Amino acid sequence: MGEAVEFFDCNCFSKVHCETQPHDQHPINDGTWFEEEIDDDLKWSFALNRVLHKGTSEYQDIALLDTKKFGKVLVIDGKMQSAEVDEFIYHECLIHPALLCHPNPKSVFIMGGGEGSAAREALRYKSIDKVVMCDIDQEVVDFCRRYLTANHEAFRNSKLHLVINDAKAELENRKEKFDIIVGDLADPVEGGPCYQLYTKSFYENILKPKLNDNGIFVTQAGPAGVFTHKEVFSSIYNTIKQVFKYVLAYTAHVPSFADTWGWVIASDQPFCLDAGKIDKKMAEKIDGELLYLSGASFFSSTILNKTVAKTLKNETHVYTEEDARFIHGHGVAYRN
Repeated sequence: MGEAVEFFDCNCFSKVHCETQPHDQHPINDGTWFEEEIDDDLKWSFALNRVLHKGTSEYQDIALLDTKKFGKVLVIDGKMQSAEVDEFIYHECLIHPALLCHPNPKSVFIMGGGEGSAAREALRYKSIDKVVMCDIDQEVVDFCRRYLTANHEAFRNSKLHLVINDAKAELENRKEKFDIIVGDLADPVEGGPCYQLYTKSFYENILKPKLNDNGIFVTQAGPAGVFTHKEVFSSIYNTIKQVFKYVLAYTAHVPSFADTWGWVIASDQPFCLDAGKIDKKMAEKIDGELLYLSGASFFSSTILNKTVAKTLKNETHVYTEEDARFIHGHGVAYRN
C-alpha cells in the first residue's frame, strides 16, 4: 500500500528533530515538508512535526514520520504505507470483506502487516482462534509496536502469533491450512522484497494449497485510480483470475494515499454481496462498530468506473518471476 516515491537523504530532514522528547512536546512549526514522488512529474508533500524513526534494514528503507495532517505515517522504500488518521479505511477494506464472506472464520494468515493494523481488525471477530502475522522485517515490527499505540492491544493478544520470516517460505513449510490468507504486502517495486508474492506460481503452488476448502484469499492490489490502475492493479487482478474460480476487485479512496486504492478477493466459493446480510453479520460477528465499511458501501466498492472496469476485462498480463510489473520507485536491492 502507498504511493511510489523516492526516499530522500538525511539532509532533507535537517530541520526536523528526531523523537527524543515526550510525545506531548510542542509541534515544530518551521515549514519542513516530506516530499513523496508519485511519478517523474508528480509529487505529494506532507508538512512534518518530526521524524520518529528513519533507517535502512536488511530489506528496505523505513521511516516513521509525525505529520501535521495525517498523524504518524509509515513510509517504506519511500512509499506511504499507512497513516494514523485514515488507516482504518485501508485496513477495514483489506480484512472485513473476506472474514464477512466466510461462513465461520477461525484462522487467518497475514503476509506482511508488520504495523499490526490488519491483525487488529482480524482479532475483532468473535470466531477467530488464531491469527498468524508473518513479516520479513523485524525492525519494522519493532518500531511499529513502539510507536503505533492503536495496535498495542493487538500485539498483546494471545491469539496473535507473530513470525519474522519470508511469507513465501513460511507458508510453504507450514503443514496447517487457514480459512483466510491476507496479502498486506508492500507494492511490487523493482528491488523490493515482495514482488514474487504477486506471481501466478506463488498463488497456485504455495498459497492456494494452504487454504481450507471454503477458504478466501484477499490482497491489497495497489493504486486503482483512473490514471494509476494500469500500474499493477489490473495485472494483479488478472493473475489471481488464473488461479481462483471467483475473483472480485473493489476500491476505495484513501486520502493519505492521494488516490483510489484497490483490493482483490478470491475463492473457489461464490461471494455473498447482499448488503442486509453483510450488515447482520457485522452486528453478530465483530466486536465494536466499523468506521468505514457497511454492507452497502462494500457492495458499492465492487462497482468500478467504466475506465477501470474495461481495463480489468481486457487485461492479459500475468505476473511471473520473469515478467513482473512495478510501480514507480525502487527497493534496497535495486539500489545496491
